[in-house]
Amino acid sequence: MMQEAIHKADVLIEAHQYIRQFENAVVVVKVGGSIMDDPEALKGLLKDICFMDAVGMRPVIVHGGGKAINQAMAAEGLEAQFVQGRRYTDDRTLTIAEHVLVTEVNKFIVDQINAFEHKGMGLHSLASCAIFARRMFLRGENDRKIDIGFVGEVTDVNVGLIKALVEAEYIPVIAPIARDSAGGKLNVNADSAAGQVAAKLKAEKLVLVSDTHGIRTGESDDTLVSHLTQAQIQKLIDDGIISAGMLPKVDAALTALTGGVSKVHIVDGRIPHSLLLEIFSREGIGTEIVID
Repeated sequence: MMQEAIHKADVLIEAHQYIRQFENAVVVVKVGGSIMDDPEALKGLLKDICFMDAVGMRPVIVHGGGKAINQAMAAEGLEAQFVQGRRYTDDRTLTIAEHVLVTEVNKFIVDQINAFEHKGMGLHSLASCAIFARRMFLRGENDRKIDIGFVGEVTDVNVGLIKALVEAEYIPVIAPIARDSAGGKLNVNADSAAGQVAAKLKAEKLVLVSDTHGIRTGESDDTLVSHLTQAQIQKLIDDGIISAGMLPKVDAALTALTGGVSKVHIVDGRIPHSLLLEIFSREGIGTEIVID
C-alpha cells in the first residue's frame, strides 16, 4: 500500500510540470476509431478530457462516427461506397450522416461531459456551425475530375465562436458536417477537420485518438516510432510505410503543424488514459510529430 501511494505521488509530481506548462493552452482532440463503438471506453476518454479542463488546459473536441454511419445506412438498405478512401455522399447519405453525427454522437459526447459536471457545447450544422467548406473533387487518370457528392474540404473555421466558448470554460464539441458558402451542407473527413481547426486556432497541440499505438515502421510493437519530424514523415510516405488509413491522420498532422501548432500526437484510444499518458508524462505512449 505504501509503495502504491508513493508511486501515485511520483506520477503527480511528474505531471505537475506539464500541467503548469500547458495552463490555458488550447488542445484539439480528435475522437474517432473503434472507441466510438464502445460507450464505456468513450466515457473514459471524455473523463480524461474533463481532467485536462479541470487542470487549466482548454480542450476542443472534433469527433468522427464513420462506423455508426455505415450501420445506419445498412439499416436503411444502403451500402456505403468509397472513392479513393472518401465516402461517396449523396442526399440520403448526407441526411443519415448528419443525423448520426449530430443528434446521436455529438449529443452523447456533450451529455457525458455535462454529466461529469463540466460544460460541453455542441457545434454543428443544426445549431451553431463551426466549420465551413467547399465541394471536394478527386483527381483520376489524365487529371479527370471525380465527383464524390456532398463531400467537403474545410475553407474556414469560426475561430471567434470557439475561442469565446473556451474563454467561458466550455468544451466545444465539433461534428464534421460543414456549411458551404450558399448555406448547404457537406460531409467532411473528421481528421481533416481536426487538422484545420487546430491550425486556425493556433492550438498548442493536436491529439489524434485512433486505433493504433502510433506510427510503426513494421508490424510488431517494437517498431513504434515515438518521435518524428515533418521530413521523416514525408520519407515514410514516399517509402510506402505510411499508407491507407494512416494517411488522413498524417495529412491532418502536417496541416496543423504548417498552421502553427507546436506538436501533434497520435495515440491509441483503446489504452486506458492514453491521452493523459501522452501529454503528462516524459515517455508518452504514442507518436509525436513536430515540424523539424
